[in-house]
Amino acid sequence: MARLAQTAGLTDVQQEILSTVRDFVDKEIIPVATELEHRDEYPQAIVDGLKELGLFGLMIPEEYGGLGESLLTYALCVEEIARGWMSVSGIINTHFIVAYMLKQHGTQEQKDHFLPRMAAGDIRGAFSMSEPALGSDVSAITSKAVKDGEEYVLNGQKMWLTNGGTSSLVAVLVRSDEGHPEGTAPHKSMTTFLVEKEPGFGEVRPGLTIPGKIDKMGYKGVDTTELIMDGLRIPADRVLGGVTGRGFYQMMDGVEVGRVNVAARGCGVAQRAFELGVQYAQQRHTFGKAIAQHQAIQFKLAEMATKVEAAHAMMVNAARKKDSGERNDLEAGMAKYLASEYCKEVVEDAFRIHGGYGFSKEYEIERLYREAPMLLIGEGTAEIQKMIIGRRLLEEYRFQG
Repeated sequence: MARLAQTAGLTDVQQEILSTVRDFVDKEIIPVATELEHRDEYPQAIVDGLKELGLFGLMIPEEYGGLGESLLTYALCVEEIARGWMSVSGIINTHFIVAYMLKQHGTQEQKDHFLPRMAAGDIRGAFSMSEPALGSDVSAITSKAVKDGEEYVLNGQKMWLTNGGTSSLVAVLVRSDEGHPEGTAPHKSMTTFLVEKEPGFGEVRPGLTIPGKIDKMGYKGVDTTELIMDGLRIPADRVLGGVTGRGFYQMMDGVEVGRVNVAARGCGVAQRAFELGVQYAQQRHTFGKAIAQHQAIQFKLAEMATKVEAAHAMMVNAARKKDSGERNDLEAGMAKYLASEYCKEVVEDAFRIHGGYGFSKEYEIERLYREAPMLLIGEGTAEIQKMIIGRRLLEEYRFQG
């Protein structure tokens, strides 16, 4: 068992789950990840294995067939999976954000209909906020829903949809002005729709097209797509929670869970980079000794290990805060910001330790070097995190003069 990134106070059940996941990562993910990543191939066998382990139901309550575990357990599992291959954790993350939003905000009918099949992994979730002309500026969404009898008609184009092709249920955030007077704040006139579709590409249901995979620098294997709605008809009972105008708050609640997830991914990738760096430093010799014996390399390893440990502690704290029922946007923002920045730095140091071999596709660190940047922009950029952190700090420490 590694010394770094240990978590105190886990139950026997949590330790057993983590041990099972770690074993699966070491045997089923790490040996094949780089080959699959270079081919940009969806890891179907790995996903089937995770389904068999029950991981798609990890945080879904037991009454719906899930394991009813905490956000902390989930985050620690994500950390392990990202240590193996970050793309696999992306496949699970979007699923869990949708399941979490359903659990927290769905009508009873929506929970009964979707959660048991999501727990079994038979329905795979994805969620969609971003659009081609906006990134983190969610209030600028232009996709629109217009009421037509007992249905809504959705039109617009969404972007950066993780699991866009493989998912069968997408939570889509659009503007819905009905019932909201002129001049209503943008975030109060948004609604989340639960859109069911067939997996695949092209027109996956009337009025809904998933054009194809976006070719990316890293974060391969998992499909990232656009989503085009052109006269897409959705019944009124597929408005999340049954009431329009609440979509922004529902999505932001889900994104808080997602930010803990991204922090956990950063922790996992950083841990793997450290493992690769510390192993290589003991195998590679220069000037008659292993490079690990050179002070310059020891300094790098010391800094890398400290960053791994600090990021893990902040991620665990953010997850525990959410689990306790407290607001955790400050802690989640800090954890996501720190873990993604430290991940990039630890990966780069491991890359430097590898020297010229770090540039070779034969070495795993090359893949990590392309994957780490996604964490700097996913679930809100580093700059957005700092804005959130700054605003919350000013709320907490308001000057009373």
